[in-house]
Amino acid sequence: MAKSTIVRFTEKFLVVASGENSAENIPMIPGLQSFPGDVIHSSSYKSEKSYSGMNVLVVGSGNSGMEFAYDLAAHGANTSIIIRSPIHVRTKELIRLGMTLARRLPLNLVDNLLVMAANLIFGDLSRYHIRRPKMGPMILKSETGRSAVIDVGTVGLIKKGIIKIQGSISKIMSYIVEFWCSKKISFDAIVFATGYKSTTNIWLKNGENMLNGNGLPIKEYPNHWKGENGVYCAGLGRRGLAGIAADAKNIANDIKSMIGVMSS
Repeated sequence: MAKSTIVRFTEKFLVVASGENSAENIPMIPGLQSFPGDVIHSSSYKSEKSYSGMNVLVVGSGNSGMEFAYDLAAHGANTSIIIRSPIHVRTKELIRLGMTLARRLPLNLVDNLLVMAANLIFGDLSRYHIRRPKMGPMILKSETGRSAVIDVGTVGLIKKGIIKIQGSISKIMSYIVEFWCSKKISFDAIVFATGYKSTTNIWLKNGENMLNGNGLPIKEYPNHWKGENGVYCAGLGRRGLAGIAADAKNIANDIKSMIGVMSS
């Protein structure tokens, strides 16, 4: 067997562009390891048909979680979903409308129009324990990178009681999931649609001045991309492709200016 070779490079600049979604994120829940049923992350989700007739809990209410809940329920699973955080629910048509209006109108005005339209389409979703964020959908996306949830039919099944909304999990005891409201329900499978996390801190040493314990920038966007000693980060600001493009331009310009100083 050939021995592995360690190669060392000495460079003046390092751009960390390993992504903010490098590894599966499954929250630490007391008793989860004792759960005898299927426990999968959304990245390993294969076929909703295999869960027909089973009690399935979906953890996470982003686009993936809401889509999985719909697919499971549509294929015969007794489906529950945990919705903890406030979310904006939109149709594909409202998403396109918002993007079009945002080119010509202030975002706060666009948000007001989108919220009114959503109320007409979906009604008062707070009756079903779906809360809306205080920020409008366009401003929320612009300032935090959080996107609205595109409804694929999940809301209709929630209204009919086919998909049940549950609160936060307190602990798990064998097949029994106990929620903070003291409700206890038996499940056969748990699907975690809880996103991904950065693994940058595992391999990047001495990057504490730029990244926090979760491997994401300490500084707020848009000033997050530069660290110390020639270290930069691109694509960790949670601003999608537009944010990545902005990071790349800022880093390239900064390195160019630094090279100019060194060569003068």
